Amino acid sequence: MQLMETLINLQLRSLLAMFKKYQELSEAQISEIKKILIIQQKPFGDILLNTGYFPELRRRFPDAQIDYLIQRPYLTILEDNPHLDNLVVMEKPKGRGIRFYLAQLQSMMEVRRRRYDLVIDQLRGTSSARIVMFCGAKYRLGYIKKRWNFLFNIQVERGEPRYYSRWKFDPLAPLGIKEVEHNIAYNVKPASFDYIRQWLRENGLEHEAMVVFSPGTPVKQKQWNLNNYAALGDKIQERAGCKVVLLWGPGEKEDAEFILKKMKTPATMAPPTTFNQAGAFLNFTKILVTNDGGIAHLAVSQKTPSISIFGPKSSPIKWCAWHKPIHVCLKDWDFKDRSDSTFNITPDQVYEKFETLMESVEKT
Repeated sequence: MQLMETLINLQLRSLLAMFKKYQELSEAQISEIKKILIIQQKPFGDILLNTGYFPELRRRFPDAQIDYLIQRPYLTILEDNPHLDNLVVMEKPKGRGIRFYLAQLQSMMEVRRRRYDLVIDQLRGTSSARIVMFCGAKYRLGYIKKRWNFLFNIQVERGEPRYYSRWKFDPLAPLGIKEVEHNIAYNVKPASFDYIRQWLRENGLEHEAMVVFSPGTPVKQKQWNLNNYAALGDKIQERAGCKVVLLWGPGEKEDAEFILKKMKTPATMAPPTTFNQAGAFLNFTKILVTNDGGIAHLAVSQKTPSISIFGPKSSPIKWCAWHKPIHVCLKDWDFKDRSDSTFNITPDQVYEKFETLMESVEKT
């Protein structure tokens, strides 16, 4: 009965809030905010893209407690971030059974127990909407979308599409936070550097110019043709004198091994790596070649030059840091066939991009 009354009261307050959309909070309202929660609990790349605005949020609220709601598998991305006070861990049971919904309920109760003054929903999906609905926060901030707008009493229209770490500044406008020049941030631990250095020594790669391929992806429609990766690897090793290393994560080893077998010149398989160890690996990498995905954003955080190959499924305007000269992409905008993994992009086209980027890297 009490839960139902709480839900009704929240819905009534939220419906009233629809008629009170803040242009920008006043300084008096800002001063009320002592505890902040950011919601974007998944996945790797999307969480990492939030880190770009953390320094500005901290500057705006220097004395506030800033927490972040995150699913357990992605803790490594934020656990050492200096701008956050606490990580609120959301469990991620497999499937959609009773354990899944119990985990959701537990997260809702935990957020409400912590009594936040401001909740920033960067995900704006159904799962985050459930959290916002019961959070009890005075200020609930989210950008305007087709669903769940009634939950937010601070609503923001998003600006023009651009790299997502920049786009994520838009919902913060009512707080008086504007987009600034920034980079996304990820802390690589000393133990991860030690692990990679030891592997490089054991494999005689300490002083090699390494070009790393990361061909794996959980979204197969984003994966460039593996035969094309193999042909590109041969061109790079034959013409540029670099060593191609195949980096892989969980469930991606077979793809890397396929490329290794298809190549005419001998390439190298990277060792098993965690996300943090992959970050360390990129610090020893000349150029990363990959699909649209989280590893490309990891390269941005480590300032590793990268080439991202896009198919028809997604847009490099949002998912490539094209505004930074060391990150380039290829996409045929007229190509719409999602069943063709070549994306109408040839190894020769990628190699041309590689040569240009290599010249730029060697000059710096």
